[in-house]
This record gives sequence, C-alpha cells and structure tokens, in this order.
Amino acid sequence: MAVETPQNYINGVFLPAQSSLTIPNYNPSTGAPSFPPIPRSAAADVDAAVSAARGALPSWSSTPVAVRAALLDRVADYLEARLPFLARMEAEDAGKTLTQALAVDIPRAVANFRFFAGAIRHDASEAFHMPDAVNFSARSAVGVAALITPWNLPLYLLSWKVAPALACVCRQPARKQTRLAASCARGGPLNLSTIFFSITTQ
Repeated sequence: MAVETPQNYINGVFLPAQSSLTIPNYNPSTGAPSFPPIPRSAAADVDAAVSAARGALPSWSSTPVAVRAALLDRVADYLEARLPFLARMEAEDAGKTLTQALAVDIPRAVANFRFFAGAIRHDASEAFHMPDAVNFSARSAVGVAALITPWNLPLYLLSWKVAPALACVCRQPARKQTRLAASCARGGPLNLSTIFFSITTQ
C-alpha cells in the first residue's frame, strides 16, 4: 500500500494548505525524513475546517444512532484490515518500535471506535422521580469541537477524541501534527471528519 502525499481533508476534499507551504516530516528516532512534507496550515485553513464542520452539523445531528454506530464500526473494520501497513506508518511517523505499534497503537484505535459504537447503541437516559415531578436528562448536539492530537500517539489518541465526537454528534476539525490520520481518511469511511495539519503558532 503506497504512502501518499499528506493533505488537509476539509469538507470531503483533500487540499493543500491555502498558503501552499509545507513542513518537513521527520522520523523522531532517526532524524531522517520519513514521509512527504505535511501542509503548513494556518488561520485560513482552520476557518475552512470549522465552516465545513458547522455546515455538516444539521444533517449529522439528525442521523440515527444505528447509522452513526455502523459508521464507527466501519472505521474499526478499515483500520483492523490494514493493521500491518498502519502500524508501519505509525512506527516511522512517531519514532517508535513496530512491535509497539502492532500490539498497542492500532489495536487500541480499533477498540476505541468499536467501544463508542456499542456505547451509543446501548445508551439510555436516566429519570429521577420526585413526589411532584420527574427529572430527566436530554442530550443534544453541542456543535463543533476542535481536537488536538499529539505526535507520539497520532492515531490512538485521535481515535479517543474522534470516535466519541462522532458518536455523540459533535463535528470536529482535528488538528494533526502527523500524517497517519489522513491516510485513514483517504481510504476509509471518515468523510465526516475534517483533518488538517499544522504546527504553526498562528
């Protein structure tokens, strides 16, 4: 499976940074370039990502639980089917051992998507009865959430944030410092996510 040039993933489309600038992508364990450069995203790219997320919120917030859960399971299936390839990418991208990526990083990312798929299928609201009233909780979409994931566990910790956000009807621009998530988006059913790369201070 080929490693493609990383791009931002905004509103279902792969795009370079609006500035066309890039950042070298090094293997932290060797200091050598590991993958093609990543987009150097800035405020304009963030604005585009947030706008796309807000635009998708009405339809996603009305998507039935069964459909959302099935999507999360599809993501888990996609990751699991590509475990060796993704583990190699994770190891090179984060400068860790292939053994760790194979045993921990990718399997736990798969488990996170499966967990939240099951969680929303079996979610229930509580009700508290009083002599003159019934108190209950009602859940509704909170809107767009910005998610930042670190360089040393890019897919594993991204899954901890993306999976519950999609499950609970948030729309998220995910700020990534590495390129693994974009590979997953390119081939898998992650068209509900907006992923962009940046290490600038803008």
